[in-house]
Amino acid sequence: MIELLKAALFGIVEGITEWLPVSSTGHMILLDEFVSLRVSPLFLQMFMVVIQLGAILAVIIMYWNTIWPIRKDRKTGKYRIDQDIISLWGKVIAACLPAAVVGILADDWLDVHFRNWVVVSIMLILVGAAFIVIENRNRGRKPVTRRLHDISLREAMIIGLFQLIAAIFPGTSRSGATILGGIMIGVSRPAAAQFTFIMAIPVMLGASLIKILKYGLFFSGMELAILLTGMIVAFLVSVLVIRFIMRYIKTHDFKIFGWYRIILGIIVIIYFAIIRR
Repeated sequence: MIELLKAALFGIVEGITEWLPVSSTGHMILLDEFVSLRVSPLFLQMFMVVIQLGAILAVIIMYWNTIWPIRKDRKTGKYRIDQDIISLWGKVIAACLPAAVVGILADDWLDVHFRNWVVVSIMLILVGAAFIVIENRNRGRKPVTRRLHDISLREAMIIGLFQLIAAIFPGTSRSGATILGGIMIGVSRPAAAQFTFIMAIPVMLGASLIKILKYGLFFSGMELAILLTGMIVAFLVSVLVIRFIMRYIKTHDFKIFGWYRIILGIIVIIYFAIIRR
């Protein structure tokens, strides 16, 4: 029962931090320091990634009408393909390709060399500072691209390059990097956030599939219970957080998240370099 409660706590943290631009990896590393699951290192590594499936299910359900291209004509009763949604998926796939290639070719290498508190703390601080600087620079500027479907292929690919940075350097925050990239090139916050959420679908599904295949499909009863608990809680929390962030960004900028990231990065450095040492 204790392990399931721990899994639920990981699900809460995942559901909150996956969609806010604050780095889910940074929070998960800290949480694991204080609330360690009694599982094998290999299972924990897989759990930290596959728990995201719960979060991504929230996006699929909440944005179903935006991402599902098959439509039924009310007058004729016939089904048709929505070309705008097909175009959107083309842009999403193009944006995801760089991170997908790196993930497939260098996943284990990146885990060994970059998944540590030093890289996480540095990226927390750097991206936090970038949010503050870019939001100050963009104050008063009107976005060039306001709607999700108006994002061009060029804009999508640029956003994808920011996602690549997040794929390489833990602590960057995938949502933080891609939203930041979108804002920099003139995409409105709501459109950048929506594109980021939808772009997470193939990214997280692919990353989870890789981790599951590496771990294998044979789980003990407790391992399966821990994994499902984390995913279900992550799903429920994600629904609330996505609704919150989409309301929040209509009237607020991201500077508060930038300051939060800087403070968290400093806390990570103090804890690992001084206290834990």
